[in-house]
Amino acid sequence: MSEQTETIKPEPATARKDSKETQVGSVFVSNYPPYSFWRKDNMPVLMDVLNSSTNSPIETPLGLYLHIPFCRKRCKFCYFRVYTDKNSSEIETYLDALAREVSLYSKLPRFHGRPLTFVYFGGGTPSYISVKHLKTLVNRLKASMPWDDAEEIAFECEPGTLTQSKLAAIKEIGVTRLSLGVENLNDAILNENGRAHLSKEVYAVVPWIKDLEFEQVNVDLIAGMVGETWASWRDTVKKTIDLDLDSITVYQMELPFNTVYSNDILGGGTGLSVANWKTKREWHQHAFEQFAAAGYEASSAYTMVKKGSPINFVYRDAVWHGCDMIGAGVASFSHVGGVHFQNASVWDDYIRLLNQNELPHDRAFPTTPREQLIREMILQLKLGKIETGYFREKFGADISELFGSTYKKLRDEGMLTYSSNEISLTRKGLLQVDQLLPEFYQPKYRNARYT
Repeated sequence: MSEQTETIKPEPATARKDSKETQVGSVFVSNYPPYSFWRKDNMPVLMDVLNSSTNSPIETPLGLYLHIPFCRKRCKFCYFRVYTDKNSSEIETYLDALAREVSLYSKLPRFHGRPLTFVYFGGGTPSYISVKHLKTLVNRLKASMPWDDAEEIAFECEPGTLTQSKLAAIKEIGVTRLSLGVENLNDAILNENGRAHLSKEVYAVVPWIKDLEFEQVNVDLIAGMVGETWASWRDTVKKTIDLDLDSITVYQMELPFNTVYSNDILGGGTGLSVANWKTKREWHQHAFEQFAAAGYEASSAYTMVKKGSPINFVYRDAVWHGCDMIGAGVASFSHVGGVHFQNASVWDDYIRLLNQNELPHDRAFPTTPREQLIREMILQLKLGKIETGYFREKFGADISELFGSTYKKLRDEGMLTYSSNEISLTRKGLLQVDQLLPEFYQPKYRNARYT
């Protein structure tokens, strides 16, 4: 039986390993199947998809993710590919390669005539680069893939890298959603966790941002940073409300592999105190209660937005509903036509391949219809509610039956409610949604390393 005619059968419920402590290897689930299953030998399948215009309907949203991997400092909890030691010349070399990569994609049959629904500048720290470098990069990118009609241009910022002139340039290139990586408003905690900025820099830039009237300004917080206490968290929540921004996103501190903190723990280091899951969930819940009292409402398990405001997160919703996305930049992840793939994760390899006018792919994974269904289902569960009719129409499958035993198990634990039409997570379920999602994994992907 071919993958395109695969019969999707019910999945059995599984027992969840419920750890109270935050352990090395915990992750924020951003994709499925796990990255550790992606392989170099899948590259021919990837190239067949990219060089074909079939199965690439114009109505499938297409997004562009741009990885800007530069930072002033490396946060001790960061697991992304970032660099803190590159000079202006090296940054220019990288941005030149990034523009060349997007140009190569624009010439492929898969993307011919398809408009961009969103563009996302991620990092690293996109706001780290100079105004000159930013404008040069954008001019070259838009010459290959115009985005004047895109629904959203999102841009991540670190407060200490912003000036009034740089913010003006960011607005000028068309950014509609500005995301400010605040994480915490206690300077001692910021310093302990390796953040480059201090709270005074947040207070300096927020008035400049408001003066420019971006369509949406988001602030990120992390519940459970090393050194956090109930008193410091309450204070950060209150001060965040006082900033009066459009949306607030709260993540719970994870310990993926390859972070400074994780390496310290695995190396036998002592004295590192990371809040347990119960405490982090209580902090997360406190924040959402306070934000709700201040006039915000939940948009997902992590994000609250001002009530009545026309705020959407196009990047998130498109990715969670199975869009095609080109991930440009060193170590970036993409998904196109049911194939996931990642770029070379080493600087020299990435630059070298693009200097040879080759796309810098390193590994790939072609997904089956069942894997595509599970990916969309678990990611959309983070929204708090999913409708079974969506999956019936798109995949020809009834998820309430396919995963009925798992839904029943989670319902009995108080994590969700479900019917033949809708699955809704309870607040208890939303607070630990990333720990629930592996219950829906196919057996071969369970208990495997995520990355």
